[in-house]
Amino acid sequence: MVISHHIAADTLHVKILHELDVTNRSAAALQIENLVHTHRPSQVAIELPTDAPSPMTFSALARTHRMCQSLGIPLTATGPGEQAAPLLLGRGAGADLPHWLEHGARHGH
Repeated sequence: MVISHHIAADTLHVKILHELDVTNRSAAALQIENLVHTHRPSQVAIELPTDAPSPMTFSALARTHRMCQSLGIPLTATGPGEQAAPLLLGRGAGADLPHWLEHGARHGH
């Protein structure tokens, strides 16, 4: 199991349980995508496993972000723990996305 989830107040809360690697990155992203399509939440909140996630964890986050953006569903991400501050992921927060998060790690070489 690479993620856990629950729904509260129409928000899908996803916790990535440990750092992702090349063997489970796609599985995590697909699990989150299936949860979004099944539950149709008004918002998605992802708790990352560490304050400095691995490139594979960021890759899954970027894929999830692009999917949520295409569906018009706001996404927030935090570090570990309930008191962690959200990372700025979208234009709604007044910040531009890093190019790798908006377009994926393979684009714009």
